[in-house]
Amino acid sequence: MAFQDSFSSRFKQRLAKVHWSTLLMIGLGIWALPRLLPHVGALVNVTARDRSTPAFTVRTLAESTITSQSLRGRVVLVNVWATWCLPCRAEMPLLEATWNRHQAAGLVVLGASVDTGDPHTVRDFISERGISYPVAIVGPDVISELGGVRGYPTSILIGRDGRVRHRVMGPIGPLSLEPAIRRALAE
Repeated sequence: MAFQDSFSSRFKQRLAKVHWSTLLMIGLGIWALPRLLPHVGALVNVTARDRSTPAFTVRTLAESTITSQSLRGRVVLVNVWATWCLPCRAEMPLLEATWNRHQAAGLVVLGASVDTGDPHTVRDFISERGISYPVAIVGPDVISELGGVRGYPTSILIGRDGRVRHRVMGPIGPLSLEPAIRRALAE
């Protein structure tokens, strides 16, 4: 009887541990899945549900005006970021390299900073990092026109026709970014 009670007690403890670890794994999966699916979609060519045609006008830090209409016929990667965002900082060298590699083929990388302070802070930030693609400080109107942003960084790939192809929240990786850009450039 004592052995059976001891076994039963150990079994219940083990079952409780499995139960909590299983729930933890399910919770982690529920959290990660919406963040990973857009990356996988970009990799395997599943286009975004939102196939809108954003209409925006921005003034870059270099004092030029860029409109969505002026970008028509090119592939545009809009990267919404902030100077205080660590993942944003981490992906900037990849975006710069991508811009340099595909600019001649018709790719435009447009940095859209959501910083609200002094523009010199953003200018200094991109200068220190050697960023050469156009960067603008944008407000809620541009973010709304791009379909909204739930977190930073968010990257939106727009095809030559002006329609959204892919929308990815979180740092974009070369594994998903490169194939998506090449497909868009080939269209």
